[in-house]
Amino acid sequence: MLIDTYGRVATDLRVSLTDRCNLRCTYCMPEEGLQWLAKPDLLTDDEIVRLIRVAVTQLGVGEVRFTGGEPLLRPGLVSIVERCAALEPRPRMSLTTNGIGLQRTARALKDAGLDRVNVSLDTLRPEVFQTLTRRKRHQDVLDGLEAARAAGLDPVKVNAVLMPGLNDDEAPDLLAWAVRNGYELRFIEQMPLDAQHGWTRDGMVTAGDILATLRTRFDLTPEGDEVRGAAPAERWLVDGGPARVGVIASVTRPFCRACDRTRLTADGQVRTCLFAREESDLRGALRAGEPDEEIARLWKLAMWGKKAGSGLDDPSFLQPDRPMSAIGG
Repeated sequence: MLIDTYGRVATDLRVSLTDRCNLRCTYCMPEEGLQWLAKPDLLTDDEIVRLIRVAVTQLGVGEVRFTGGEPLLRPGLVSIVERCAALEPRPRMSLTTNGIGLQRTARALKDAGLDRVNVSLDTLRPEVFQTLTRRKRHQDVLDGLEAARAAGLDPVKVNAVLMPGLNDDEAPDLLAWAVRNGYELRFIEQMPLDAQHGWTRDGMVTAGDILATLRTRFDLTPEGDEVRGAAPAERWLVDGGPARVGVIASVTRPFCRACDRTRLTADGQVRTCLFAREESDLRGALRAGEPDEEIARLWKLAMWGKKAGSGLDDPSFLQPDRPMSAIGG
């Protein structure tokens, strides 16, 4: 198992397939000038599948989430999903995407073995979408969501980040739209993972802000047991259910004590936490010809050193050098 000194066991693997993206969201990337990973530094499809195989068959991982950058930009994505679906035991597989390109790939991904998707959509207003993402692709995301639902990639979850002065007034409208279309909406607090290092605690919309705004229009009741466990989202029933809404409050309501995640970057580095400043290299061992057992040993060693928490509540907190696009969501 991937266990740490605090007794937490990592069973959920987040795999970044690329650091590139076809949007330039203001809370993630600058408009231009971001240095991409060099192609030789990226893991090959075979290397990705091998590391996932080691994680699933030797280290107890049961959930695999493909992320980016934008994972739909990875040419071999469908093949990677298909090969991982053939593993024994078969992991549950999901994808976090901006939805652009999902219209043409949703059916192929479902047929290959993908179980579900999370699609990022921060606004219902095309002009605000363009301001936030610096691209005119709002309808493409809506079309991608519809394609995911039609393909049976259920539940289709929608991730939204609210930014002051841009879309922070849209929370109730986003929830009404999600309920109407059968999507599960999750609001995510803006995190200090932007490439520009411009994040400030005072400048973010908090979980408390979001819930207060939603309750002006909806009745929200905690879903079942209020103990969240390792799930990143706290969830509420909307007007008695069955519709639900979630809030991921990594900054103001962290869930570090129950974290069950391990992360693999597109260039083969293990990260024990989204906010970690240290990484452990698996790519070097792969390319040096080390056997699976050595890869597993290195991975376990990396996770053993996982810190107690993200450190976001520490006044001395330093933002990771890598932005979210290079870490993987």
